[in-house]
Amino acid sequence: MTVLTIRDMPDDQLQTLKVRAAQAGQSLQAYVKDVLARETAKPTLAEMMQRLDREASADVSTRDVLEAIDETRAGR
Repeated sequence: MTVLTIRDMPDDQLQTLKVRAAQAGQSLQAYVKDVLARETAKPTLAEMMQRLDREASADVSTRDVLEAIDETRAGR
């Protein structure tokens, strides 16, 4: 497992993390690991766009759509 060192962390941010860790009943290390795990589990906007592009692509032509519309209208 890799060791991660964060340098030049502003004191107020570190204090906030310490307080939140204590409120969660966790050590600072465990709390920060959980925060990082949650963050890396969320897809980025670019990843979501790629996923949407893959899922939204369809093998349907304009002609197929127009025929479906015509069939639906004829069935009324």
